[in-house]
Amino acid sequence: MKHIATATLGAALLAAPAAQAATEMRCSHQLPPAHHIAKVVDRWAEEVETLSNGEIDVQVFGADSLVGANDNIVATAKGDIECAFSLNFQWGKTLPMMNVTVAPFAFGDIAIWEKWPESEAAAFLEEKLLEKGVKNVVWMFQTNSSVFTTNGEPLVAPEDFAGLKFRGLTPPFDAGLAALGATPTAMPGSEVYQALATGVIDGAVTDVAAAVSRKYYEVQDAFTVVPVLSAYLHGYLNPEFYDGLSDASKAALAEAGAKASAWAIEASVEAGAAGPDQLKEKGVKVHIATQEEIDALEAVMRPAFDKAFGEGDADSAKLIELLGKM
Repeated sequence: MKHIATATLGAALLAAPAAQAATEMRCSHQLPPAHHIAKVVDRWAEEVETLSNGEIDVQVFGADSLVGANDNIVATAKGDIECAFSLNFQWGKTLPMMNVTVAPFAFGDIAIWEKWPESEAAAFLEEKLLEKGVKNVVWMFQTNSSVFTTNGEPLVAPEDFAGLKFRGLTPPFDAGLAALGATPTAMPGSEVYQALATGVIDGAVTDVAAAVSRKYYEVQDAFTVVPVLSAYLHGYLNPEFYDGLSDASKAALAEAGAKASAWAIEASVEAGAAGPDQLKEKGVKVHIATQEEIDALEAVMRPAFDKAFGEGDADSAKLIELLGKM
């Protein structure tokens, strides 16, 4: 597995494939090298190579070094690259049901994620992803522990959000932020640090581990740890590229994907548990939300999310039904 952090797409496209005995599979993702899930991606890539007996040469390009976070899906579907990883909320309006797990305070139970890869809900989403032009091969749970960040005092009560320009995620989740009185602006994690540093936004929501790995503590000094959303990274291939692989390589991807899903849960639970103390060590204020505070936030955010998510959409209703079976 080649882990390439600084290459450009142009340089990669100029590389001579003739020298490669194996089938090259370039995989793009947005996460910085220190992120716990970036490390799981690397481990997955090595496992794919091992299980395929070297048939697949996985080349991982992290930190937006091959394709930008917002372009990974289109680049893979078009065949510009073979493979990419995206966070679920980057599907935006293209496949909004991918964002069901950002329903405020609804998916905190880790048991859901342990069952997820083999669930009917996951299979249903994989069908929908294929319709959108990508072949899903791995699910990687990233977090069920988030932080609200800002400067000054930690954001605790609904009224604390009033008037803040806030990093958003998806239209339904942003409806919940707006209900709190904030003005949300959706952006990928790779852009948040600069937006916070320059005052484009006043605060952000992210998983607690990412707040550490992306060094938000350098530009924000107040963090509230709260189980407001669950997020996952998922890996997918160009369908034509996938179809051209041998049965042995396809089996290797399936086995590596199952293993990586378990590794991601282990890494995310560990990172989520360590995150609050790591933030405290940086000298910032860290508040762990109480159940009473969580209930107050949920009472405002959840109705707004439910109204915005999949209203009148049969596929979204079916997904919610399948999730109810888990």
